[in-house]
Amino acid sequence: MDVHQLKTLIHVAELGSLSKAADRLRIAQPALSRQIRMLEQEIGQPLFERHGRGMQITDVGRDVLAHATRIMAELDAIRATTSGGGSSYRGAVTIGMTSTVAEIATVPLATRVKREHPQLAIRFASAFSGHVLDWLQRGEVDIGISYDPQPMRSLRIRPVMTESLLLVGAGAEGLDRSEAVAFASLAGRDLVLPSPRHGLRAIVEDCARKAGIVLTASVEADSFGGMIALVRGGFGPTILPLAPIYAQVERGELSAAPLVDPAPTRRVVLAFPADRPVSPAARFVGDAFMEIAADLVGRGVWLGHKLAPDRA
Repeated sequence: MDVHQLKTLIHVAELGSLSKAADRLRIAQPALSRQIRMLEQEIGQPLFERHGRGMQITDVGRDVLAHATRIMAELDAIRATTSGGGSSYRGAVTIGMTSTVAEIATVPLATRVKREHPQLAIRFASAFSGHVLDWLQRGEVDIGISYDPQPMRSLRIRPVMTESLLLVGAGAEGLDRSEAVAFASLAGRDLVLPSPRHGLRAIVEDCARKAGIVLTASVEADSFGGMIALVRGGFGPTILPLAPIYAQVERGELSAAPLVDPAPTRRVVLAFPADRPVSPAARFVGDAFMEIAADLVGRGVWLGHKLAPDRA
């Protein structure tokens, strides 16, 4: 057996489909099928049950999958150990992140990289969390920063922080960070909200159910910049983290207040691929982001609390 077969096993088991795994890995489906067959022949037992709805992993397959995941982690650990050192990194690292994190982290992260490793290029890409994780699994980015992903065998997750979400209005609305607002008071108010496909919308709708109210979206917008422009344009307040709007709140262009009963939060995580080695340069960028996030939390710019990270 080889690493390619183990990588195929991880993705087919996660997705339950050869066609979906082939699409994610951008490898022809017959080639993936052949890798699974060769692995089954070497082990001497079927790893999957084939049926019309896809492929379901067997008990033996689950045991092999657990070993495959550990093997990939060990290979990555070997690479990290033997590739360390104090020399300046070269090449490029691509980091995928959500738009609100991009507002917070892009400049300090680029500044840190250029100061410590001037010959290392860093590329930023932003999108919804689901797209960021898809890019990571396809190998289009080296690191992903996301919100509350489902457990995936193909990813290793490092928790960063639990982020507090605030009610954000125009400056004239006079919201105060020292005066909490009951979530139930949003009933009947016109709000600027992301569309239902956005993870943030799911969080605030869940809070509304807990508060026993229904939210009213005067306008829906899926871009961070669009939401802020609409809030400033008088279409109603929205719900966002403080960090990306901190400077605007300090200048009085926007105002913000914590929400309670319930208090909306979401978990920010750093994600690395579990099915391929992570370069020392990518690890450096990930560590740098963790340190930047911890500093922002400590200074009260990024409201929430830091979580103890698990090493990826």
